[in-house]
Amino acid sequence: MALNDTRNDTRTDTRTEVDVVVVGAGVTGLTAAYRLEQAGLAVAVLEARDRVGGRLLTQDVDGVRLEVGGQWVSPDQTALLGLLDELGLETYARYREGESVYIGIDGVRRTFAGATFPVPAATEAEVDRLTAVLDRLAAQMDPLEPWRHPEATALDSISFEQWLQENTDDAEARDNVGLYIGPAMLTKPNHSFSALSAVLMAASAGSFSHLVDADFILDRRVVGGLQGVPLGLAARLSVPPSLSSPVTSITYDDAGARVATAGRSIACRHVLVAVPPTLVGRIGFDPPLPALHQQMRQHQSFGIVIKVHPTYERPFWRDAGLSGTAFSPYALVHEAYDNTNEDLAGHDPRGTLVGFVSDVRADRLLGLPEAERRELVLASLAGYFGEEARHPVAYYESPWMHEEWTAGAYATSFDVGSLTRYGPLLREPVGPMQFATSDVAGPGFQHVDGGIRMGEAVAERILAERG
Repeated sequence: MALNDTRNDTRTDTRTEVDVVVVGAGVTGLTAAYRLEQAGLAVAVLEARDRVGGRLLTQDVDGVRLEVGGQWVSPDQTALLGLLDELGLETYARYREGESVYIGIDGVRRTFAGATFPVPAATEAEVDRLTAVLDRLAAQMDPLEPWRHPEATALDSISFEQWLQENTDDAEARDNVGLYIGPAMLTKPNHSFSALSAVLMAASAGSFSHLVDADFILDRRVVGGLQGVPLGLAARLSVPPSLSSPVTSITYDDAGARVATAGRSIACRHVLVAVPPTLVGRIGFDPPLPALHQQMRQHQSFGIVIKVHPTYERPFWRDAGLSGTAFSPYALVHEAYDNTNEDLAGHDPRGTLVGFVSDVRADRLLGLPEAERRELVLASLAGYFGEEARHPVAYYESPWMHEEWTAGAYATSFDVGSLTRYGPLLREPVGPMQFATSDVAGPGFQHVDGGIRMGEAVAERILAERG
């Protein structure tokens, strides 16, 4: 299946009445649409972009296949793994042979094997202790209801940065533990979200120990790219999603709704709004959404991350006995991995690294000209992998923060104090409307797995309502 099949589908959905309208052709909306169609309901999917997939995009850039959006599969993501099997999509292991690289608070580059950074023994002990504390807190949390955590009020009233400062005097331990939640996952500074949100991030992955284990959380990739999931779902719908069709208004009452785009109006009994919370306000609702629902979405925001993809004539770091994995809370590129397309082995000798620049570092980088950004990113990678890293044959920066229908990455999260205040409303329906994306998932929060779980759950609720 070609990546652009949905754009080339000439069938047109002209229906004016269906059982369910799904707003958004990301993995959540398409999962729900597919399950509802399997149950015999008539479903229309409306998508603002000119493609399906939402924050998943696999694209050829300068002759290199890149995972522009989400890409990894971990063993705990059972909803995603099950759907991959159902769609007939295969996976392969992320390359991880050789040593990893770490740059510490002293600016010294060190290589290491395993999951433990080469830090002083006292720092290592503090990291282990903080990990145990976060694991304990995460084990007490149902990630679907984090506001019910026994320490929810206290944890939500302070920032994660403040929590770290109160729990250890070791700066490098704070920076390393903070790296996994702020820069690496929520893509926000640790002072901008609560300690409860940090525990939710850990609980959603099963434990904080999972988050700090790159070999677990970044275990496998999908042959052909993870966008194969939404593409596979869209191809199985009886009527393809209507692309380039942003929803302008939803008029609703208890009996149903009418969903309008610039050129179309569809009556339905149920609506699934499957777009990030930050985009819900782009739709006009009549009557308006309840006040607290409007307030809630004003306290959710995307982080920001620049995902960089330099490609080289060969994966030179492997010749030096390196895995391509690198970390540093003190470097511009805070983490990097070997992202070579192993499913093309024997056909393409090139090697690709993927690196990430997030939160305030991304702010500063985006204020620079493109050439200067590239030079700084490659210099940071050279700090990990040597001078060859400065000379890729292709270079690309994922553009999510510039896109109208995303404007950030990877997902939205609450500001300090808002998870306990508004959390119970996250998945609350309004009249005939359901709201769901990976942004409001429990297990799999922020990940494709969570988006699938939310789509499945909404489909089950709608079918239960219909008896």
